[in-house]
Amino acid sequence: MSERPELLAPAGSPDALRAAVENGADAVYLGYGQFHARVRAAGFSGDEFREAVRYCHLYGVRVYLTLNTLLTDRELPAALEQAREASRLGVDAVLVQDWGLLSLLRACLPDLPVHASTQMSVFTSGGARVLRDAGCTRVVAARECSRDDIAALCTRGGVEIETFVHGALCMCYSGQCEMSAVIGGRSGNRGRCAQPCRLPCSVGKFRPDEYALSLKDMNMSAHLEELRELGVACLKVEGRLKRAEYVAAVVSVYARLLRERRAPSHEETRLLQRAFSRSGFTDDYWRANPGPWMFGTRSDTDAPAPVLEAAPPRKVAVCCDCTVQPGAAAVLTVSDADGHRVRVTGPIPEPARNRPLTPESVAERLRKTGGTAYVCEAVRADIGEGLSLSASALNALRRDALDALSECRTAPPKRRELPVPPAPDSVAVLSAPGSAPSAPRYTVSVCRREQLTPALLQLSPARVSMPLEWFAQDFAVPDWLRRADLELCAILPRVWRDTDEDTFRDWLRRAVSQGVTSAAAGNIGHLPLIDQSTARACGDFGLNVTNARSAAWLAERGLQSVCMSFELRAGQIRDMAKPLPVEAIVYGRLPLMITENRPGGVAGDTLTDRTGAAFPLLDAFGGRTEIENSRPLWLADRGEWRKIGLSFARLRFTTETPEECARVVRGYRDGLPAPGAFTRGLYERGVE
Repeated sequence: MSERPELLAPAGSPDALRAAVENGADAVYLGYGQFHARVRAAGFSGDEFREAVRYCHLYGVRVYLTLNTLLTDRELPAALEQAREASRLGVDAVLVQDWGLLSLLRACLPDLPVHASTQMSVFTSGGARVLRDAGCTRVVAARECSRDDIAALCTRGGVEIETFVHGALCMCYSGQCEMSAVIGGRSGNRGRCAQPCRLPCSVGKFRPDEYALSLKDMNMSAHLEELRELGVACLKVEGRLKRAEYVAAVVSVYARLLRERRAPSHEETRLLQRAFSRSGFTDDYWRANPGPWMFGTRSDTDAPAPVLEAAPPRKVAVCCDCTVQPGAAAVLTVSDADGHRVRVTGPIPEPARNRPLTPESVAERLRKTGGTAYVCEAVRADIGEGLSLSASALNALRRDALDALSECRTAPPKRRELPVPPAPDSVAVLSAPGSAPSAPRYTVSVCRREQLTPALLQLSPARVSMPLEWFAQDFAVPDWLRRADLELCAILPRVWRDTDEDTFRDWLRRAVSQGVTSAAAGNIGHLPLIDQSTARACGDFGLNVTNARSAAWLAERGLQSVCMSFELRAGQIRDMAKPLPVEAIVYGRLPLMITENRPGGVAGDTLTDRTGAAFPLLDAFGGRTEIENSRPLWLADRGEWRKIGLSFARLRFTTETPEECARVVRGYRDGLPAPGAFTRGLYERGVE
């Protein structure tokens, strides 16, 4: 059976951090500054962070710094400097989402452990292996993973696996949610999610009492032994926006269950529910059982978080070895279970006039560690006969030894700091023949077979992309399309599991046999699959590329082009070096979410919010759902995006009829205004 997994607690504030440590956490994760996924949490100042690291290490608790947001080119130097400062303080690991920051950390701080955040959307062992090979020592699995999925990650991922066991569930796969960004300009990928999923919305006609995107909180307290047996390295509690009382309650229960290797009692389950829940809890993703029973909201009937009795002070057990012999300085050696050992000396003892020292009297004095982080578990005293040493001298000896041990326990490790590698260079923009040098070539993607008509060729696209699933059975690429002078691309499903990969390989072989020459990777786990085919890899929007170093990192892994995140402003794309050809979506309904569970747990064509906006629901591979924006992006009548250095500009067709597709193509050919309701996306206003 595997070793006891680490219990990792949220620390959104200094009070929450102390609650986590006092109630039995093995590690905490926290952020300070602007580059972490919970910017709305109280957080830590620089001084508070330094004190937090020292405090945690004193008690043997590891500290993980969250730098898990997408970053622009201008932000990368500051994020690297923050990681450098944290490394000097001895932080035990840094969690990241951004590929560019990952590459900088490996190049500049090679001894600082890096963990792949759940924001990287990893749910297959292939994705975990890519990150392992890139230098990550741990991967945080997607919260939607089932028991079998976690087993595959642990068995075949080749890296430590961390899983969430308690707390809030996002409706969308982490790292793939754009709803808050597109609707309100507050990016969940930058730590500023406005949580639109917790607002009323309905499948079909709007009903104010329905919350079709609000999931209950996860509670895996009954499955801790299973997780241990699978080899999960770390069990993570969500909640950096929660109060210290919540952290204390949840951590105390989970620490006790791990220690005693049992399931929770009724009273412990009730305590977890009172700490925080949304109409109860769910473990249905673990059981591969999504459905309407997973949805819930926080209501007035939910009890407030309890104020627990103060936990017993956490103590570090030490052993003392004291030697007092005639004519020599007194010596005290103190050691702990982590392998730290210190030795201090005191005064030379004098002959005793009244009561000589005894091993018992010395041990009694050394055990008085009250007010410190330590408890003396064992004392060995080698005391010569007829000697005297004052109580104040013994106290000072004990105090000096414990102070020295504290310095030893909190001393940061020595780590290398290497120069920042040169910034990536730009490659030549692949412009359309006969156009201005900076004008991009069009690409087209479709999701329905009837959308694939000769009208799409009016723009002489460089690439036409279609879902890989089409090659499962009877689909044949039309002759008119195969004869066209363009690239055919298969879009791999954005979410899948290890058990699907043999099927994907078969579909890719069929696609290549019909003239497909490239495959669109929207997840890091796609790369090993594409590498096993003859298709070229191009990056899709799901890779969340927001800076030149991310693009360069992906180019090093074989990508021929990459689609930029649509959270970027046009000016940010313009100013970015382009180490490989880049693409941007310039038309279409922007994908807001991809979900493991259907909204509301039921089938439907649209999701309606309280404003009356209707968001199309598209079926995605594996019974999943993709939620599209209520209005399409339209830039045909804007000229700026043609001058920002794009090689490719994508028209993304989702719900359009063939006739509407043709109308859009003509609109972009002729630079026409939008024919109906539309959005300019985030190219002009950007995100927080």
